Amino acid sequence: MGSSDRLFNRQRTVHEIFGGGFVADVVLWRQKNFTVGVLLVALASWVVFERSGYTLLSLVSSVLFLLVVILFLWAKSAAILNRPAPPLPELHLSEETVNEIAAFVRTRLNDFLSVSQDIALGKDTNLFLKVAGYLLLISIVGGLADFLTLGYTSLFIMLTIPALYEKHEDCIDDYVKMVCEKTQQLYATFDVECIGRIRKWILEKQKLS
Repeated sequence: MGSSDRLFNRQRTVHEIFGGGFVADVVLWRQKNFTVGVLLVALASWVVFERSGYTLLSLVSSVLFLLVVILFLWAKSAAILNRPAPPLPELHLSEETVNEIAAFVRTRLNDFLSVSQDIALGKDTNLFLKVAGYLLLISIVGGLADFLTLGYTSLFIMLTIPALYEKHEDCIDDYVKMVCEKTQQLYATFDVECIGRIRKWILEKQKLS
């Protein structure tokens, strides 16, 4: 399939859109064992949270508390019994790593602020409609499900829809293009018959006044 035949005339494949690396392989089920493992772990976590009544914060706090207590007692007993201390890796962030993280965060924040400014100043109507639509959709979906269920559902969609799309890309692209063409035809008809009449009526009213 040529780039002109793809949805939105995109130049890149689905694998390239997701980065073309290990993450793309996982999302598109090219690392099947790892993808299935992620889904099973996510499902198990969801069941644990739903059945136990734990929240994410309380569970993380409990796990960290247990880990700290174990390491502390291990270190103390090792010092008393002349045994080796717990084999912990060096907990240190290099200046280079911090600079890379800061540069990445700064770039993303600047992009976000630039987009927000364009929307606030009314420079990009299409972008405003897209953002408003996404926020409205998130608000509706968020009202129907809790954060944990929403997160698991989002992960499930992320690990299924792209893979299904890549597998049936030709059929889906043809169908979406057909729907878009029909929608454009309907909009053109609506614009001519309804909006055109309204404009004509407004102009006639202005002439009479």
